[in-house]
Amino acid sequence: MKHRNDQTQKSTPKAPISLRARRLIPALVIICLLGTIALLVVRCQSKAEVIREANQANSETEQPPLNVVTLKMTPGLIRDQIDLPGVTEPWVELTISAEVAGKVMEKVVTEGASVNKGDVLVRIDPRDYRNAYASARASHTLATAELNRLKKLHNRQAVSQSQLDNAMTELARTRASMDIARIALERSSIRAPFSGVVNDMFIDEGQYMAVGDPVAEILDINRLKVRVGIPESDVAAVRRIERFKVCIDALEERTFVAKKHFLSKTADPMARLYNLDLELENSSGDILPDMFARVEIVKKEIPDGLSIPLYSVISRNDDQIVYIVQGNRAKARSVKLGLLGGWRVEVREGLEPDEDVVVVGHRSLNDGEAVKVVKRVTAVEDILK
Repeated sequence: MKHRNDQTQKSTPKAPISLRARRLIPALVIICLLGTIALLVVRCQSKAEVIREANQANSETEQPPLNVVTLKMTPGLIRDQIDLPGVTEPWVELTISAEVAGKVMEKVVTEGASVNKGDVLVRIDPRDYRNAYASARASHTLATAELNRLKKLHNRQAVSQSQLDNAMTELARTRASMDIARIALERSSIRAPFSGVVNDMFIDEGQYMAVGDPVAEILDINRLKVRVGIPESDVAAVRRIERFKVCIDALEERTFVAKKHFLSKTADPMARLYNLDLELENSSGDILPDMFARVEIVKKEIPDGLSIPLYSVISRNDDQIVYIVQGNRAKARSVKLGLLGGWRVEVREGLEPDEDVVVVGHRSLNDGEAVKVVKRVTAVEDILK
């Protein structure tokens, strides 16, 4: 009994130690778990950083170069020119009117006929005018004979000086009447005043015509006028030019060379343009009046300049950038531009002959980026071929 009590007394103090141990175990487990999780997070982050760096390195080394087309810089002619619309006009356009009255006896020509200067177009009944001329001529003959008779009598002092003067006056009057009658007779045959083409006839045979009635319209189209409206800003350039290239769209865009004829001194009040008339030879008759024309006006020429397509220039912060190819890399180059001719622009500074400028694919480039030149051209016109 005593021995049992001793064992009980000895085992009683162990209870508090076991309780504290049981309380510490969860805390220790949580601490271990947190440490393990933190270690895993650090290792994962390190692994992710290594993977990201490896992927970035692979992407940089494996990214294929961009395909581009380049233009070799070659000095050539650059033109500062403008194309202005114009219209062709007859060199002379004239409506012929009757100068004497009468009935139309004969309509000699028809519309579209070619006539020479002096050819008869229409004949008016000449009988009245022929009789008037015959009467005037007879009066003139009589006056001439009377004057000769009086001169003989005056030499013998048989007539006075006043009688002789009256005879001389009568002769002059009859001569004038005869000339008037002759002109009227000639005008009964209406003739072409110049060589050209009959564009319209306004009369028919049997029709009575009064003085001033229109008879026919004649055009001189052996040479034509090309009328162009010139803006005020281009007048100074036009004054220095004597010959112009003219393109007629209606004739399959054939081109002709025209000479400057006249530049108006005042501007059109509505359009504020100065009319420029060009002289264009048309001996073949292919060009017709009122055809649309495009006139090329070259304001300035640079014989040995460098030029690139305007679309190959990139604007960045008030700077003009192009890309050139050096080795297998694209290099950004700042340029200074000059004349604009069509879709080409002059490069005054920034490029040298024989350099290759990227003209296709440049919008996606960055400075120093790898490129692959799939096509090299030496002329701007060959880019689209």
